Amino acid sequence: MSLKNKIDFAVIFSVKNANPNGDPLNGNRPRVDYDGFGEITDVCLKRKIRDRLQEKQYGIFVQTDEKKIDGMPSLKARAESETVGLGKDAFNRKKTSPEEATKLACEKWLDVRTFGQLFAFKSSAKDGVSIPIRGPVSIQSAFSLEPVSLTSTQITKSVSGEGDGTKKSSDTMGMKHRVDKAIYVTYGSMNPQLAERTGFSNEDADTIKSVLPQLFEGDASSARPEGSMAVEKVIWWQHNCKSGQYSSAKVHRSLTLSLDGSLDENALKNTLDGLEPEIIDGF
Repeated sequence: MSLKNKIDFAVIFSVKNANPNGDPLNGNRPRVDYDGFGEITDVCLKRKIRDRLQEKQYGIFVQTDEKKIDGMPSLKARAESETVGLGKDAFNRKKTSPEEATKLACEKWLDVRTFGQLFAFKSSAKDGVSIPIRGPVSIQSAFSLEPVSLTSTQITKSVSGEGDGTKKSSDTMGMKHRVDKAIYVTYGSMNPQLAERTGFSNEDADTIKSVLPQLFEGDASSARPEGSMAVEKVIWWQHNCKSGQYSSAKVHRSLTLSLDGSLDENALKNTLDGLEPEIIDGF
């Protein structure tokens, strides 16, 4: 049974001496907007949600190369795998309709029925077959509460990566960048009307809810050492109807934070008449 009630949510998390989302067009420095506020893209946040879901043994379509568990070399190969039933000639033989393909993909992969996906297949038609799946769960880019302070450090490697070892090569020098300290907030929403199309259920919503408090657990790297990023609070608003008691914009604006990320929980619970949020501590 698909999701019955609209849900809005927010995730408040802290960053200390880490690069939460490097910008490849800016030397992998932490992303900032033109006003100096830190930014973490929605794509980056969805990646972390997918990783946490995959760790819990849920079927995930968009797997990273280092974490893929099915041996598929590409998304195309995964979509055309026999276990899904969307082989290369599925549409040429008219054995699978786009509606059936959508159903198969949504049943197998939680991230497809959550965030949606675009599938493109070759067929006898010149332009092929494209199947867009619009997911019921949307999430915004995260922004810091105030402009961030960035620190860049020059680093050297003790061993050259190339050459005969008689002298240091250029690749022994490098740079690391970090956000010294900041609080970020991201917002999201779950749409019951779109959930009906993908089969996203109340149980799926609870699954997403369960991984949000531990979004950065198991995500450590050189740029993000263990413990340098942590979810502080998850705010979960469950409306009493499909269309929602309030607009998502009004719900999201009801969350007011001090610059250190603290909030008045009692005030928040009484801000919107008839819509009391659940406040969940980070993992």
